[in-house]
Amino acid sequence: MLNLPHIIAGLLLSFLIGGLAYRRRSLTRGGWLGAIISGTATFGFGGWSWGITLIVFFLTSSALSHFRQAKKQQLAGEKFEKGSQRDLFQTLANGGPAALLALLYGLGSQSPALLALFVGIMATVTADTWATELGVLSPRLPRMITTWRVVEPGTSGGITTHGTLAAICGAALIAATTTSIVALERGAWSLWLLPAALLGGIAGSMVDSLLGATVQAIYRAPGTRETERSSGRDGLRYPLLRGWRWMTNDMVNLLSSLIGGAIALGISLLR
Repeated sequence: MLNLPHIIAGLLLSFLIGGLAYRRRSLTRGGWLGAIISGTATFGFGGWSWGITLIVFFLTSSALSHFRQAKKQQLAGEKFEKGSQRDLFQTLANGGPAALLALLYGLGSQSPALLALFVGIMATVTADTWATELGVLSPRLPRMITTWRVVEPGTSGGITTHGTLAAICGAALIAATTTSIVALERGAWSLWLLPAALLGGIAGSMVDSLLGATVQAIYRAPGTRETERSSGRDGLRYPLLRGWRWMTNDMVNLLSSLIGGAIALGISLLR
């Protein structure tokens, strides 16, 4: 149902938190707008459990993006399609599906299936972000998930032990957060959320790496280096090395989060 106090609270919180992130250069202006849109819808129609889960993802991801930022830029800055500032498309790719599910959840019958999809999506985007931000700092070089060959830090599809453990921790945090807040809201534990979020998030993160290794658009920058960027800072277009041009990093994030949500939904149906 429509809950005006929740919508107002969601608007204020997303505006304030997004504004703080913008001042800290974690978001562009477009990213701030995306945070307001997704945050208002998620909190306003999903309630406290949905809103707090989104806030936990956003705050931890923003903090990790600044953790040893100079070192990460030195190791793999030129490989990533975008910098540490999240723009409109990134915030909507990560928060858009959750916001849409919140609308359906709040205006409908508050179906447990929608909650399962939501927690799987949020666990996936959190796990993937944590893996990316911390995995690139691994003392050991990553290995391509498909061939197990050693690749440079930041290579799409490359995984490390550090990154995998970070992904597990990120998914576990979302699992614990959502389960706890739902229990406080309802006065009863929905323990099925724990395995649904944890397994959905880990699997979704692995799918993200698999897509990055196979179909994500990867270009060749001068010096034979691989990059997610289709052009240089001077506007020079880079030749496509592998993948599909339309399969950008944002698209990979979106698809992997939906798959993580679907896996969480499947696990919830087994209870």
